Amino acid sequence: MAAPKTQGTATQGEEDGADNRGGAGGVSYEDSKDCILEPLSLPESPGGTTSLEGSPSVPCIFCEEHFPVDEQDKLLKHMIIEHKIVIADVKLVADFQRYILYWRKRFTEQPVTDFCSVIRINSTAPFEEQDNYFLLCDVLPEDRVLREELQKQRLKEILEQQQQERNDNNFHGICMFCNEEFLGNRSVLLNHMAREHAFNIGLPDNIVNCNEFLCILQKKLDNLQCLYCEKTFRDKNTLKDHMRKKQHRRINPKNREYDRFYVINYLELGKSWEEVQLEDDRELLDHQEDDWSDWEEHPVSAVCLFCEKQAETIEKLCVHMEDAHEFDLLKIKSELGLNFYQQVKLVNFIRRQIHQCKCYGCHEKFKSKADLRTHMEETKHTSLLPEREIWDQPQYYFPTYENDTLLCTLSDSESDLTAQEQNGNIAIISEDTSKLHALKQNSILNQLLPHECLKN
Repeated sequence: MAAPKTQGTATQGEEDGADNRGGAGGVSYEDSKDCILEPLSLPESPGGTTSLEGSPSVPCIFCEEHFPVDEQDKLLKHMIIEHKIVIADVKLVADFQRYILYWRKRFTEQPVTDFCSVIRINSTAPFEEQDNYFLLCDVLPEDRVLREELQKQRLKEILEQQQQERNDNNFHGICMFCNEEFLGNRSVLLNHMAREHAFNIGLPDNIVNCNEFLCILQKKLDNLQCLYCEKTFRDKNTLKDHMRKKQHRRINPKNREYDRFYVINYLELGKSWEEVQLEDDRELLDHQEDDWSDWEEHPVSAVCLFCEKQAETIEKLCVHMEDAHEFDLLKIKSELGLNFYQQVKLVNFIRRQIHQCKCYGCHEKFKSKADLRTHMEETKHTSLLPEREIWDQPQYYFPTYENDTLLCTLSDSESDLTAQEQNGNIAIISEDTSKLHALKQNSILNQLLPHECLKN
């Protein structure tokens, strides 16, 4: 099989390199990099798993090369170049170390081709130039089950760790902003920073490995780095002013370094909190109905020009003002021929005069609106409007009260009838047709129509 062959080649290369190093008379700089600076351990069984506890590195699937856990990319590169094997969707592997150790053992039991898809490159080239790569992915049921089991195991460990931290009353921490010391439960410190310093990293019950999280944040601040924009500043005071003025007392949500400290990122295989939340929002949109029949619009009330009375429609308000204050807005609109903008100016003018406790009929000023209202009703000054040039001014385009709903109910429609028109009290004069021939001879239409038409 191809994989065992490459394994042998890599091993032979290592032996040749070892012979060459052994023949050197002294230890050069390049040779010093191969010195053993840490204790090693043999695998428990050929191709088997080594103890996870205290193991700082991950072995290659095929050879004895080891790479630090945090240098995962180097191991993947090594396996592609030396052994021509590719692992798909590595980010969906919850525990990369256990995953590699599992397949290391399985590949000693069965050929690689029993598990991996074969990808042939340079297929159009001559046979000796063609090469095969092996793809290990979750299309294989065994691989899929392994990934799911690793995810469940990781979630179980995280939940146990979270529960332990929630119940731990021996927590000791120092506030990053005021250096106040806190003892007891971690929630005391987190709630203090949220309440006193507006620094909220989330609910305590949603956070795991809290000590490590706080240490990372403290280290960034010690390095004079903003936690949100992650810019570095020259001194601590400049950093504090920046975070306060820019409202940067929060962590950068796009920094994936923080994802491992939130339980939500462990809930689903290979999905971050943003992807989980996006799916929840999409599910709500999918189930959202287009039926708006249950929509209830809350009515907005308009206020009387002279008192505190409110009504839901302008018709009801006009009836009230006519009955209580002898002010007929519809009649005034009709008699003066007011368009929409002139109505707006008139309403704003009256509002301002009433607000200033000033009678617009006689210009007398009063101490209170109640005294003004009594005066205007007794003297009938509510219907005594001043000359048009007094209130028809550009300054009254602006409302006296910003929330004056009455302005929104005014209309410029010609179909709006006054109270008299609605009662049918307007006399209609019919046309006199007794002298129709004389009307025809004297009509102005004779000057507009051609003489030929008249003759016909």
